[in-house]
Amino acid sequence: MSAPTRRSVLNGLALASAATILPLSALTSMPAFAAETADDSTTDSATDSATDSATDNVPPLRQMRGMWIASVLNINWPSKPGLTVEAQQAEYLAWLDIARARRLNSVFVQIRPTADAFWPSPHEPWSEYLTGVQGQDPGYDPLAFLVEETHRRGLAFHAWFNPYRVSMQPDPAKLHPEHPGRKNPDWIVSYGGKLYYNPGIPAVRAFVQDAMMDAVTRYEIDGLHFDDYFYPVNTTAFDDAAAYARYGAGFPDLASWRRDNVDLLVREMQQRVRQAKPEVAWGISPSGIWRNSSTDPLGSDTAGSQSYDNLHADTRGWVRKGWLDYIAPQIYWYIGQSNADYAKLIPWWSGVAAGTDVQLWIGQAAYKAGAAGQPAQWFQPDELSRHLTLNLDNPQVSGDIWYNSGDVREDRLGSVSTAVTDHYTRPALAPLLPRLASGRPPRRPVLAAAHKVAGGAELHIVAPGRDVPFQFAVFRFDRQAGSGDFADARNLVAVIPAGRDVRWVDPEGARGANYHVTAVDRANRQSEPSPGRRVR
Repeated sequence: MSAPTRRSVLNGLALASAATILPLSALTSMPAFAAETADDSTTDSATDSATDSATDNVPPLRQMRGMWIASVLNINWPSKPGLTVEAQQAEYLAWLDIARARRLNSVFVQIRPTADAFWPSPHEPWSEYLTGVQGQDPGYDPLAFLVEETHRRGLAFHAWFNPYRVSMQPDPAKLHPEHPGRKNPDWIVSYGGKLYYNPGIPAVRAFVQDAMMDAVTRYEIDGLHFDDYFYPVNTTAFDDAAAYARYGAGFPDLASWRRDNVDLLVREMQQRVRQAKPEVAWGISPSGIWRNSSTDPLGSDTAGSQSYDNLHADTRGWVRKGWLDYIAPQIYWYIGQSNADYAKLIPWWSGVAAGTDVQLWIGQAAYKAGAAGQPAQWFQPDELSRHLTLNLDNPQVSGDIWYNSGDVREDRLGSVSTAVTDHYTRPALAPLLPRLASGRPPRRPVLAAAHKVAGGAELHIVAPGRDVPFQFAVFRFDRQAGSGDFADARNLVAVIPAGRDVRWVDPEGARGANYHVTAVDRANRQSEPSPGRRVR
């Protein structure tokens, strides 16, 4: 993902379908892995205390735990262009292993980084980040593979798109001959050494929506996700004067017109997603500052780059108007930073989301922890853990997404594993969108048997009816469970990929333990718990 920071650099398990045995260690182990830069503008040594112990809090049943897997410039996956199909696939499976090891439940994978595609799109060429040559068929359907393997491991797949960036270089002649930007040169604006689609042209806005909706309609993705790039700058150096002259009548100034263009994209995307695939989550991860309070009394107590003014992105307005299912602001600053304090931005964003049905997830800067050139605060191994502790005092926050997967893997200073150990003590289901909560939940599974084996307790779980759920959530008790015992994760021991007939071993299961299982569908609706069964 990007933020004002990242901009400087960029800018398994078999599907449990037929009597599969899934060991807990393969799903929830957390090995300590060996261990785009940001421009913080201001650095200082002020810190805030966020010392409450996460262990004093009840683990939530639902929590977004995601990580971004970036493809642009081959940041994360694929690690370089031109790898064999087998090498690309092996690399991706390794990222999923990392997600499971860190007890995450979702991945956000960049599949349209520069007006190109990681699937056979009828609208845009194959991405050069796959083969090294834009338009060259990689020999398989990457998106189909990504989605299938992600779901096979019981993880949600959010498709990450950049709506308007066309190329990381400035020459339209270097685009593929059949690229829409070559066929429609008036759609393209060159700025800052890159190419962009012009957001002010209605045909462009319709086209980029069509290009992205192609992936939504053809693949079983769980979410459509935008990053923080819209207009790249608030100056006329981004030359859209002709489009403004043609389409800008009635607006008081260029900035208002540009902002309305972005608003139209956001609102129209919501309408199209809900019409085509109503159970797909739709959200955006903007830069973390809407406006500073010195500019607007509704803004945050900050002094940083303002997305409302500089990117023409009214991020606060999108939430208050309910145009998103979730917003994931990139709050890539440390606690106590003078110009942008994490401890001030979290309650500000919580206030924005309060009273709406828009979920609030926080973009966490794993890429800064222990990274060369960062201020001293980012060399405190518990800085990221303290962020999550602070979130606990703001119940509007319902999870986090980590940028990026490479830093989650590297785990400099043990910063990510510290946060995991402190806060991800139990598995968690992904959040349930309020608009989907009233939908029909899956049928409750049958816990056919629970018996002691050499490796622990083996459960035999059967999905009744014709529909197979997405996941099974396994609860273990040392007593008889009550109806209120399933509202949090204190007794949740695993979330495993579902199947028609699954055998799963809990290595900590002992004779006499009482188990219940619930079924979870892809929209994260949960069934009633199965009747309990004691291990014999």
